[in-house]
Amino acid sequence: MFKDFPLIKESKNAVTQFYPHIPKNAVKAIKKVFSGRWIGQGPLVDKLEVVFSKRFGNNMPSVAVGSWTDALHLAYILAGINKGDEIICPVFTCTATNIPLLYIGAKIKFADINPNTFNIDILSVKKLITKKTKAIVFVNYGGLPCDLTELSNIAKKNKLLLIQDAAQSLGSTYKKKPITYYADFTIFSFQAIKQISSGDGGMLVVKNRSLVKKAKRIRWFGIDRLAKQGGTWENDIKEIGYKYQMTDIGAALLLESIKEFKKINGYRKIIFNTYKKILSKNRNITIIDSKKDTGHAHWLFTILTDKKDYLQKKLRKIKIETNQVHFRNDRYSIFKKFIKNKVFKNMDKVEEKYLVLPVHTKMKVSDAVFVAQQINKIIPN
Repeated sequence: MFKDFPLIKESKNAVTQFYPHIPKNAVKAIKKVFSGRWIGQGPLVDKLEVVFSKRFGNNMPSVAVGSWTDALHLAYILAGINKGDEIICPVFTCTATNIPLLYIGAKIKFADINPNTFNIDILSVKKLITKKTKAIVFVNYGGLPCDLTELSNIAKKNKLLLIQDAAQSLGSTYKKKPITYYADFTIFSFQAIKQISSGDGGMLVVKNRSLVKKAKRIRWFGIDRLAKQGGTWENDIKEIGYKYQMTDIGAALLLESIKEFKKINGYRKIIFNTYKKILSKNRNITIIDSKKDTGHAHWLFTILTDKKDYLQKKLRKIKIETNQVHFRNDRYSIFKKFIKNKVFKNMDKVEEKYLVLPVHTKMKVSDAVFVAQQINKIIPN
């Protein structure tokens, strides 16, 4: 149960689960940073925020930070979440989605998943709303957007904030609009194995422009960096801040990666669709796939099978790396106080059945064909 296998050793015939994408001009871009004055937060971070907003943020302001978790924590602060506030969150996600709420002392109310998409279940969300609810946090699992229209309607009706964890869904669209269009706050990840990476890093896209100056102060100890130049003591620190800024080294990597994003995303889609074409004919395999009106980011390819453990062990023997990647959060001790014997029926049904296959730009299409064919041999139709 929930066995996370160790990483396999890289070799000529091994197919690894993840592999970082490094842009072709990365070394040149970083050398340029190293030859200049700014290696910490400097002009390239400012440039990245503008470029990112235009490319992915629906022209809403973007704030670059040191990690995805930094961006989530910053969003929760800007949302005005305080100790004791009730926040509806997905039970199935990376723990980093929910851990920053523990920093604040908020009360987490876990929602079940939709077993067809692994995204947050709309009916579960509706049942959890009370007068104390302040926000709904949701994740677009594997790059597949949630039902953003329905979530927007629920939030509007109940006067709640929508906080979108888009760590896995860079480039996703919903009803032909960027996913940032639908949420008050959207958080992206540039951790090592995401579609584009700065080694680690994050981006917060904010719908309310009046919050941007505050976001940038909190990112840097609560200090207004521009006002500071007018005199240190005239620029008082009035709010608790953190050291959450991104560096120009990371920004250089990301700017080069954004130039290649169309190619990166297109290639991941080819790998995804190769699996889909071969495995969709197998009645013993269910594919977690995109739905109508959704533009998938193709970060994960997830299948469901009653023989998950058997399949994973067999694939390991032929050097194909697979894992479950994320696990239900209600089983972790740090979240136990929020559970109180609550049952998550949909999560219970799939927790032993899902498996994530390799998708990355280091793979060849022939690798995806091989993986899919081996799965069909191990679990025949």
